[in-house]
Amino acid sequence: MSKPSANLAALGIVLPTPPPAAGSYAPVVQSGSILYVSGNLPIRDGALLHPGTVGDTVDIGAANEAARVCAINLLANAAGYLGSVDRIRKILKVSGFVASAFGFSDQPKVLDGASDLFLAVFGENGRHARTAVGVSALPRGACVEVEAVLEI
Repeated sequence: MSKPSANLAALGIVLPTPPPAAGSYAPVVQSGSILYVSGNLPIRDGALLHPGTVGDTVDIGAANEAARVCAINLLANAAGYLGSVDRIRKILKVSGFVASAFGFSDQPKVLDGASDLFLAVFGENGRHARTAVGVSALPRGACVEVEAVLEI
């Protein structure tokens, strides 16, 4: 299997500079060979992508794209901490939160945007356990937020 950095390049993805923490937390925490990456929003070029509520003002396709952007930002945070995305051995667990309209129940389809990116970048080492949760609101009006536990 090729390196994750080569896979990102083949996908045309350049990891952005990770933003500083937006509160009293660390974007990344390491314990032994486990890396905990805090929740990431779908921010691209400094702007929130597809703000709103999925199933109301945001459709599944746009929310899926937003989850992919969250995953890219998550990898940027991990790479910023580690020095390279190539130090990530496996994606262990992904938790995704979807700002959902009442009755919306396709959160897994939204989170596939993040999961599919991890599979494209890490191959079978990108296959992970996952939780997809619907919530009434997310920070800054985001439609999705993604966090992960990684093995390094």
